[in-house]
Amino acid sequence: MNKAMLTIGVIILGVAGLLTFNIIQEYSKGSELDYYLLKEVTEASMFDAVDVTYYSMTGQVRIDRESFADSFARRFSQSVAQDRDYKIKIYDINETPPKVSVKVESNTTSSLKNANVPITTNIDAILETKYDKNDIVETLLRDGRISYWEYYQAYKEANAK
Repeated sequence: MNKAMLTIGVIILGVAGLLTFNIIQEYSKGSELDYYLLKEVTEASMFDAVDVTYYSMTGQVRIDRESFADSFARRFSQSVAQDRDYKIKIYDINETPPKVSVKVESNTTSSLKNANVPITTNIDAILETKYDKNDIVETLLRDGRISYWEYYQAYKEANAK
């Protein structure tokens, strides 16, 4: 009787250990995948959102808020696994200098009595470049001799041909 109970105890401890190991493995795997996915999607979305006209006019990099949010949501939804639910929170978007703060929340796929382990991933990204200034255009804008809208229209017409 003693050896039978000992064997059952060892089996129960082994199963509990495997379940614990499985939950820890799912958490670490999910956290790592979320981090790299968030990093790559944020970087690509920031490059998609760069305002090329403003850059060619002033030499400074600026991103568009709406374009970033749209590109981020589209890219993230195309790249995630379908076995988890995600909550995306965009906390801050600075247009100049380009900086974003994004938080993604998800749960592990393995659960014990419907109690999922939450995974939270934050990232702050800054788009850095060499800032070459176009002194002529900056002077014209500062003096009010040209406006951003006029330059944008001229740029559109020149590229339409």
